[in-house]
Amino acid sequence: MITTSRHLKHYIFLCNPTKSSLPIPQFSIIQSRLHIYYNCIASITVGFPLPFFTIIRNFIGKCQFPATQASPNKEEVTDEVFNQILTSVENASRPNTKICTAYVDKFCRAGNLSAAARLLQSLHHKHIFLNPKAYNLLLRAASEKHDIDLLCQVFKDLLISNGVLSSTCYADVAKAFTKTNDGVQLLRFVKKVSALTSPSATVVNRIIFAFAKCGQVDKALLIYDQFKSLSCKPDLFTYNTILDILGRAGRTDEMLHEFASMKEAGIAPDIVSYNTLLNNLKKVGRLDLCLVYFREMGENGIEPDLLTYTALIESFGRSGNIEESIRLFNEMKMRQIRPSIYIYRSLVSQLKKMGKVDLALKYLEELNSSHSDLAGPNDFKRKK
Repeated sequence: MITTSRHLKHYIFLCNPTKSSLPIPQFSIIQSRLHIYYNCIASITVGFPLPFFTIIRNFIGKCQFPATQASPNKEEVTDEVFNQILTSVENASRPNTKICTAYVDKFCRAGNLSAAARLLQSLHHKHIFLNPKAYNLLLRAASEKHDIDLLCQVFKDLLISNGVLSSTCYADVAKAFTKTNDGVQLLRFVKKVSALTSPSATVVNRIIFAFAKCGQVDKALLIYDQFKSLSCKPDLFTYNTILDILGRAGRTDEMLHEFASMKEAGIAPDIVSYNTLLNNLKKVGRLDLCLVYFREMGENGIEPDLLTYTALIESFGRSGNIEESIRLFNEMKMRQIRPSIYIYRSLVSQLKKMGKVDLALKYLEELNSSHSDLAGPNDFKRKK
């Protein structure tokens, strides 16, 4: 079958001005409109058989000549294309979602996001539901264009139809807000989204995490402050995320305040909560508080893990209490927690600074002999 784009190219060839009886000014108008029409159609040609000669005849018949000429309207052309696409999909024995997704992709690549959105909406109204890929394509395009209104609508549609979204979708939402400081618009979006998923806080948690991950800490905290007025409420994951955000930003006092608020709200801290505190307190040299929360862990029956011992061993080493570092290191091995190369390097470095070269060489040899059995980067990943 001859493709639609080839039909149109052939028709333009037949309209060569050397063979046309039309006056040159009138022909130029037709040729210009045909060129616009061809660019629109060629950008979405993915396999549907369309009666193009009929469309073009009708299209040329609508051409306005110098006396009543108006600029070509892209939306009018798009409407005609939509009618053909929708008719073909409706008449198909089984709608081809891959072809429909390809149309959305073509529109997005051409920068015509409104056309892609209209196509998805029209298919939805006709109870033709596409796979999430089509919505993801439009979501990404809206994010890159910073089209907040379109992005919010597509995100909500995805959430309603699919439920569980990928981390990429949340990242696209966060990136879309990088060029705006409109907190009202952001909070309005979060409020609408939370209403769709109430009483679960999972979606809002992932939005907060995405904003923090792309460097928009203040907006992440703004969303968190809004949590109290939402139908869903902060949970353990919410607090752990906020503790991490504040700790990384060096806002230690605020981190400790949120930790206290967490317990006041009746949410028991877990190993992630305590490790977040210990790791960030270590960075600011608060060994006293590290010991307080380490003891609190034991009182609450929470077993320390590799991250816990790493924070404490490094804290004692930096404070000059290398004996306590070694004691904790041996305790960790007795608990059958695999040491990491980072702990060995920390011990060796601190021992050398203190002039305990023989002991440093001992741990260096131990490191080299057990290198393959040491904990790797994956063991330091934050628990979900």
